[in-house]
Amino acid sequence: MSEQPILVTGAAGFIGFHVVRQLLAEGRTVVGLDSVNSYYDPALKEARLKLLEGQPRFTFVRANLADRPGIAALFGEYKFPVVVHLAAQAGVRYSIDQPHAYADANLEGFLNILEGCRHNGCEHLLYASSSSVYGANKKKPFSVSDRVDNPVSLYAATKKANELMAHSYSHLYRLPTTGLRFFTVYGPWGRPDMAIFLFTKAILDKQPIKLFNHGNMRRDFTYIDDVVGAIGRLIKHVPTGSEDQAPARIYNVGNHKPEDLLHVVSVLEKELGLGAIKTMLPMQPGDVPETFADVDDLMRDVGFKPDTSIEEGIRQFVTWYRSHYGNLNAKG
Repeated sequence: MSEQPILVTGAAGFIGFHVVRQLLAEGRTVVGLDSVNSYYDPALKEARLKLLEGQPRFTFVRANLADRPGIAALFGEYKFPVVVHLAAQAGVRYSIDQPHAYADANLEGFLNILEGCRHNGCEHLLYASSSSVYGANKKKPFSVSDRVDNPVSLYAATKKANELMAHSYSHLYRLPTTGLRFFTVYGPWGRPDMAIFLFTKAILDKQPIKLFNHGNMRRDFTYIDDVVGAIGRLIKHVPTGSEDQAPARIYNVGNHKPEDLLHVVSVLEKELGLGAIKTMLPMQPGDVPETFADVDDLMRDVGFKPDTSIEEGIRQFVTWYRSHYGNLNAKG
């Protein structure tokens, strides 16, 4: 790879922050882009950024993906050889209330990234997709060869659209693209709108936790270090096409081990030394009862698969949560 900087969008976000830290630790030069929006507490995003901004070889750009001239100018200035596009409007449930936010960031914003790559000689675009593209598929585990044309949320539909848009650019302009279908990522510096973070805060605050589908949910929880490990390997694994195949690939990035939500709660209770107050609720619109990643392709192509246990991952998350928020309500 050339010496020009790597662009990581969503650099103040959960996954983006960890990817930037790892790239910097490897001696790479990184430009991080983020709008630092208020979808969840901007203070957490600013705290992540503070850890990055003091580092040499890191430049932060505060910009909105939908700002076409701004994104075009950024690409024109830096000529990024590699782009890791992790910025998006996240959240399945939020997409039901705020659909336009998803069109702006996930469709128009992604098009601006594709155009920036196309016109400036990008050698590899990696982008975040989501396990939500599998919708209510019955076949388990979910494989990248499965049909994914029955989304059950607008968020999932925008992620499927991203995969189609990327494939079209790979086909038309021979832009190598790698789509990353993430499965319920958790860990230190995680998102406050995700289950493990929400549950930890509620248990420590002695507030009820909401368990949808009356707790009958299974999720392929994937620890952040495993996700970063997969991305690091895939950056170097540039898709190659042929006359009749676009240089485009998609991978599941998941733990290949769904966990019962009630088991996750019990692991948290043990780690926190407190019992949870459980509120059982029906399934929410746009949600699915189970996710389960087939990661054979990832193992075959880069020799890696996530393997951090839920017990170890939650232990690491709780340790971080206590140090960051100073909550001393339980065993320490």
